[in-house]
Amino acid sequence: MTDASTPPSDTVNDLTNPPVPPGALLLELVPVPVTDIERAKTFYRDQLGFRLDVDINPEPGVRIVQLTPPGSACSITLAEGLPTLDMPPGTLRGLHLVVADIEASRAELVERGVEISEVEDLGGVFYAFFADPDGNTWCLQHMPWR
Repeated sequence: MTDASTPPSDTVNDLTNPPVPPGALLLELVPVPVTDIERAKTFYRDQLGFRLDVDINPEPGVRIVQLTPPGSACSITLAEGLPTLDMPPGTLRGLHLVVADIEASRAELVERGVEISEVEDLGGVFYAFFADPDGNTWCLQHMPWR
């Protein structure tokens, strides 16, 4: 048994990751259910510009891909062979990517081949909606006061 306060010896101590403060509940990973991990990885990396952090097969029949949106502390995972993450593909709804300039961010996604709605003003908060190849829905969100 290892001491839970000591990271495993094969874990790199990344000083850019601050310690978790007492009482904090940090959302750091959201599973995204997909049918084809390779197709989804290409979409998120090449079309949305997410950074590929992990692509591993820790054991036969298991694959884990982790990607992070630019500037985000929260990543997504695409996985197969893990019953605890099993969800019907395309059932995730309404994930928000908060941006500083929604018109520029939308234009960049259009240039990368993403089918995305026009910008909508919903009471002073601006949105542009899109879906991944499996139908999981996302939006760009801009709050002018942020």
